Amino acid sequence: MGQYNLKNLFDPHRIAVVGASETPGTIGNALMKNLICGGFSGSLLPVNPKHKTLHEHECVQSIRDLDTEVDLAIIATPIHSTIDIVHDCIEKKVRSAIIISAGGKEIGKQGREIETKIQHAASAGGLRILGPNCMGILRPGINLNASFASEMPLTGNLGFVSQSGAICSAILDMAFKERIGFSHFVSIGSMLDIDFGDMIDYLGNDPTTKSILLYIENLTNVRKFMSAARSVSRVKPIIVLKSGRSPAGAKAAASHTGAMAGEDAVYDAAFKRAGIVRVESIEELFDCAELMAKQPLPMGPRLAILTNGGGPGVMAADTLAKYGKNPGALDPETMAAFDAFLPPFWSRDNPIDILGDASARRFGQAMEVCFNSNNLDSILVILAPQAVTDPLSVAQALISAFSSRKYPVFACWMGGKQIEAAVNALNEAGIPTYDTPERAVRAFLYMVEYAKNLEMLLEVPPKIIGNMDFDPEKASSLITGVTDFIPEADAAEILRAYGMPMIRIKTAKTESEALSIGRETGFPLVMKIMSPDIIHKTDAGGVQLDLRSDKDVSQAYNRIISSAARYNPDAKIEGVTIQPYLPNPDFEILLGAKRDPNFGPVILFGMGGIYTEALKDRSLGLPPMNRLLARHLMQETKVYALLKGFRNRPAADMEKLEEMIIRLSQLLIDFPQIAELDMNPVLIKDGSPAAVDARIRISPIDVPSSLHLVIGPYPEENESHMRSSDGRRIFIRPVKPEDAPIFTELFKKLTPTTIYFRFFGRLKELKPKLLARFTQIDYDREIALVALDEDAQTDILLGVARIINEPDGETGEFAILVGDTWQGKGIGSNLLKKCLSIAQKHGLKKVHGIVLAQNRNMLALGKKLGFDISREPGSSDNQLVIHLGDNVS
Repeated sequence: MGQYNLKNLFDPHRIAVVGASETPGTIGNALMKNLICGGFSGSLLPVNPKHKTLHEHECVQSIRDLDTEVDLAIIATPIHSTIDIVHDCIEKKVRSAIIISAGGKEIGKQGREIETKIQHAASAGGLRILGPNCMGILRPGINLNASFASEMPLTGNLGFVSQSGAICSAILDMAFKERIGFSHFVSIGSMLDIDFGDMIDYLGNDPTTKSILLYIENLTNVRKFMSAARSVSRVKPIIVLKSGRSPAGAKAAASHTGAMAGEDAVYDAAFKRAGIVRVESIEELFDCAELMAKQPLPMGPRLAILTNGGGPGVMAADTLAKYGKNPGALDPETMAAFDAFLPPFWSRDNPIDILGDASARRFGQAMEVCFNSNNLDSILVILAPQAVTDPLSVAQALISAFSSRKYPVFACWMGGKQIEAAVNALNEAGIPTYDTPERAVRAFLYMVEYAKNLEMLLEVPPKIIGNMDFDPEKASSLITGVTDFIPEADAAEILRAYGMPMIRIKTAKTESEALSIGRETGFPLVMKIMSPDIIHKTDAGGVQLDLRSDKDVSQAYNRIISSAARYNPDAKIEGVTIQPYLPNPDFEILLGAKRDPNFGPVILFGMGGIYTEALKDRSLGLPPMNRLLARHLMQETKVYALLKGFRNRPAADMEKLEEMIIRLSQLLIDFPQIAELDMNPVLIKDGSPAAVDARIRISPIDVPSSLHLVIGPYPEENESHMRSSDGRRIFIRPVKPEDAPIFTELFKKLTPTTIYFRFFGRLKELKPKLLARFTQIDYDREIALVALDEDAQTDILLGVARIINEPDGETGEFAILVGDTWQGKGIGSNLLKKCLSIAQKHGLKKVHGIVLAQNRNMLALGKKLGFDISREPGSSDNQLVIHLGDNVS
């Protein structure tokens, strides 16, 4: 449903409480008291057939009896009665509901059936539902406590969403202690309708929310979640605590890849792809919440550790080292500044130990030096209780030094009762406090991780060198009709159809066939067992290397067959495979894939060969992939350091490896039925990779290509061709992340007038964040097409048009830009017309945009395409609107 009616849920003016009560200890009583005591200023409408008034408010028997519109209904009745209440809400055109009631799918089949009925009715009637089995929502900024939590938290800039009511209660208690405020505090419950994707989108568009915290047990619509998170994480940090790090997802694995790509590892990969920071515990979630709520993001990882005790400083430095970081280096100017006032025996390094007799004044001076250093990004101030140091005075010195600066500062005041006043003062001043150096440093590093994620999201992927050709028809002919393992030789042919460098594999069912193939192929050879029931061929004695004669081939065949029979007497033995032997490779890697039940196809890259599962050096990624994502996938493994060249072994051809990952990604996009795939090992010799083993398992799936992915792939179906009015051949296609350079080149050639018409102001350059915004498209929520000169030897961007989906899921805003040289040639009209046609297929009902009064060409184009044109109220600008009916003119 998009974000339709969510504003009514979170900013209601009229609330009906179904099941309202005055009986102590009941949910209905708690809800009414919390709404009243919380200060809700709108209309409160209790609903209970047994009362005429409740809490001094007129009470009605049923939602149907209300004579006013209702923005939000809170339902606190037994779950079996909820379906009738939902129908009443729909009849009265209630816009949103919170179902507090438990007893849904968590109790089994009967509960699932009730939830299904509610879901169908709500979806058909346009009613948005939070819950069931939830605590409700709190919005301190508007005095809304629509929950059974007894206390209202402080107003702040954190949006918190939890699947667990118990976690909500724990976080609330901690927030009161540390004086952390929230913009939204949401117990999301069973997610019958509103889910994490909806909440990320809503909070991402909410100006009062600066950061988003999530406690997740499971996801429902994963593709919606990924789309929302990838969009919002570019502008707001998203921190997730995901429970359940169970290896259960790997239990039934039938390949190396399956065994190594467990469920939790896939969540890690997905969160990383979306720019989300994942924490390990409630403690860390809360620590991150405090740092985000009170401090700006650090500009980098260079942390100053300022302390009056050597031990705590070492503890902080050790925690940094554990995560591969070091304290920021002190430059000569900073050292000289410290020397000017610190005793001769100060540490002369970072951690900056200003000694146990440090006064508040010395702390204050040291903080000023850290603030003024160009080599430091953030300060952790650690105070260890000393007889001559007053914790409160030092806290006040820190507050005074920090008060006028936008600089990340956090504190660790160690101790108990004697530091309480100091900690309270720091919290009041907006400085995060931690009780141990380790907790403080971990929270800081999570913020550094988010900053790094953001930087990676803005990177421009390099273009693929040359064309990538695929033969999906050949692959399909070998996959169609198969419902389990594909024969190894056929698997190799499928991979070869997608451009994978595969060593040629031939199969032999008998010893005489093996001899014939051996002579034909030429020595030396490799022979392997061919059996769908034997995964680890080496363990079964099913691999024989360096065969150099007919005698070797004959003996190897018999050894393999007999050894395999002993290893697994029930195994189906189909013969052997034979291929050329590649001796002494420089490196062995594994490249594979697995279909995850939640996230669809997942790509695995790591160390290959016989040590694959023992060393578990691997990283996971989600298709679609580009060169930048492929490089990041490799960089996350230890084997990557070897692949760059090690001792006398040459570096691997990294571009070839990137290309292999992209080709595998395309194969997984085109064929949802691929359940598992292994290329292990991929041998690298003199830099060049070649796969020598191929294993593919097919499993039926009822989802068509592209819908099985959690990230929308490049929509090739939206490519088209046209001719401009002067006869130029134009290629129109969706925007790609690799297009950033041609966007920059087009911008350089635009006149100031064209820039002003498009951007409504003067713009000197396309900065990285804006360039990423224009080129890194989520195809599920934005339509963006470019026009390229088809006859040019290099890509030349002539124009671009886009329609950005708005939160309601039914409306979009258009924008269009054509280079000055190519204006008036029909390019702009074709681009926008194509965008409107795609928008119509996506279900958009209305598209609008603002056009400056002076932009006569755009006004003429709008009129030509059927837009309604009107003046913006109180402005000379024009509003263009088109309603997408059956046809786009």
